[in-house]
Amino acid sequence: MSDQLTMQAIARLVPAGARVLDLGCGDGSLLAYLRANRGCSGYGIEIDDDNLLACVHKGVNVIQLNLDEGLAMFDDASFDVVLQIDTLQHLRNAEVMLRETARVGRIGIVAFPNFGHWPNRLSVLRGRMPVTRRLPYQWYDTPNIRVGTYADFDMLAQRNGLHIQDSFGLENGETVRWLPNLRASTAVFRFSR
Repeated sequence: MSDQLTMQAIARLVPAGARVLDLGCGDGSLLAYLRANRGCSGYGIEIDDDNLLACVHKGVNVIQLNLDEGLAMFDDASFDVVLQIDTLQHLRNAEVMLRETARVGRIGIVAFPNFGHWPNRLSVLRGRMPVTRRLPYQWYDTPNIRVGTYADFDMLAQRNGLHIQDSFGLENGETVRWLPNLRASTAVFRFSR
C-alpha cells in the first residue's frame, strides 16, 4: 500500500500517539507517516530483505519475522493498534493471524483488496480472473494466497468474536460507505475483541 490518499485514510483510524505494530509493513512508509503525522511509535514486522533495508533507511523499527509463525513474542494488549494492511491475503492461516491481531492489540485495523468490487465481478462474468490496480497480477503469478470481499470479512470477524468498530471501502483514496462491497477496491475494518 503506497498510495498517499489511502495511507492518509488508514492513518486517520489510528489514535494520535498510539503504540503501533504493523504486520507486513513493507518498506515502512505507513509507520514513518504515522510517526511524523500522528506522533505514533512502534514496530513493523516484515520478512522481505529489501523491505527491511528500506525500513531501516526510513528510521522505522522493524523485526524480521514470518507471520505464518504467529506473534508469540508479544504479550496480550502490547500495542494500542495492530495493522494488517494488504497482508491478510498473503497469509496461510489468516484466521489465526486475525485472532492474534486482536490479542496483541487493543484495536486491529485490516485493509485488503476487495474482490467484490464491480470491475472484478465484471471480469469474472467475462470468464477471466481480474487484473486491476489493486489486484495487478495474473492468476498464475499472484503472491495472494486468497482473495476476499468486504462482505466475507464481516462474517469472519463475527465467527471469531470480534467487534467491528468501523468499516468502509476505499476507492482512489476516497471513503466509500454506500455499497462498499460493490463500489470500493479496498475493504477497511477497525475492530476489537
